[in-house]
This record gives sequence, C-alpha cells and structure tokens, in this order.
Amino acid sequence: MTESARAMDEAKLRVLGIDALNKALGPAEALRFLSLFHREPTDYVEVSKKLYENQSVEEIFKRAKAHWRG
Repeated sequence: MTESARAMDEAKLRVLGIDALNKALGPAEALRFLSLFHREPTDYVEVSKKLYENQSVEEIFKRAKAHWRG
C-alpha cells in the first residue's frame, strides 16, 4: 500500500475525531470541548508544550515523517 493510500483524508479524520470525542466525553461535553476553540484565543505554544511533553525531538520527527503526505 502506498503512503498516500494509508493517509487518512480530512473528512474521515474529522468523522473519526468527533466519534472519539463523543465516546470519550459524551455528545454534550464533546460539543462543549469543540466550542472552546472558537470562543477565546488559544495559546498554541502552551498546548504544544503539553502535547509533546516528555517526547524527544527525534520521536516527534519520526511520527511526523510517518504521517507526511508531501
């Protein structure tokens, strides 16, 4: 299978992401979570720090390279 065939298109990613949020949080809390991104400015630097905490640059790069669709 080619790299592009393995990559998930954006529509499918959105559907799977919303489904995961619904399962994890329930519909009301999932909607509340999603609305947080539209109500107020987000400090993406702080989000990134927490998201990549305890990961080496090599790990992050390896994962990014595996998902690259360039």
